[in-house]
Amino acid sequence: MTEAAVAPPPDSDVRVRSDAEAVAALGLAAACFALTFRGPKSSFWRRMTATGAVLGSVALARRPELRHVRPQPRHLLQGAAIAGGLYAIFQVGDLMARRIMPDGAGDIDAIYDLRSNHDERVIAARLATVIGPAEELFWRGFLQERLARRWGRWAGAALASGAYAGVHLASGNPTLVGAAGVAGAYWSILAAAGVDVESLIVSHVLWDIVIFLVAPTTRNHKQRPSSEFERPRHGVTQAASRESSMDSR
Repeated sequence: MTEAAVAPPPDSDVRVRSDAEAVAALGLAAACFALTFRGPKSSFWRRMTATGAVLGSVALARRPELRHVRPQPRHLLQGAAIAGGLYAIFQVGDLMARRIMPDGAGDIDAIYDLRSNHDERVIAARLATVIGPAEELFWRGFLQERLARRWGRWAGAALASGAYAGVHLASGNPTLVGAAGVAGAYWSILAAAGVDVESLIVSHVLWDIVIFLVAPTTRNHKQRPSSEFERPRHGVTQAASRESSMDSR
């Protein structure tokens, strides 16, 4: 399934419907991400999974051909290579963020602190079964395709990657916004170049699990107490809960 394939320029009515769908979908995504990042830290992964379920369902409902996505062995190999390339980019980005951005190190550590008091096996399951696949289905499979219909393949990719970074503004974490922009641009360029959505899904899942759980870029793998994480400047921490139960429900 070639994700970059774009139909010939549609007539005006189709363009209007496509634009309306893209705007409505982006508004929904922005609202979902705001709720995800602004809620209690203790239930972050439940909210992120719910966001993935909602956006993934929208993609499947509005673009039915995505329901037939089934990764094959070649997609596993290509997805692994894509994930490896992005991981290398983030190794460099981590070093630059820590040296250039005043709060870069704190921003990065704050992201990894979202693992605190959660079963990492449950996080991995959420990333692999809902969050990773849903993000590719929605952002590249649906939204980018709609934008490409209206604005062209490469402009659509640029708009989709910008939108992906934009919804992360709700986190209040500049480094996370930048990371989302880089990752979004990477996947959007590949989608526009013709990489199958199956390969993008595999790469997203592998990259999420490796960079967040298996081999983080941060050098400090110790999880700090939540009180150290709850700094006012980070949107994802402002409403942090005192709950300490595991997120395995």
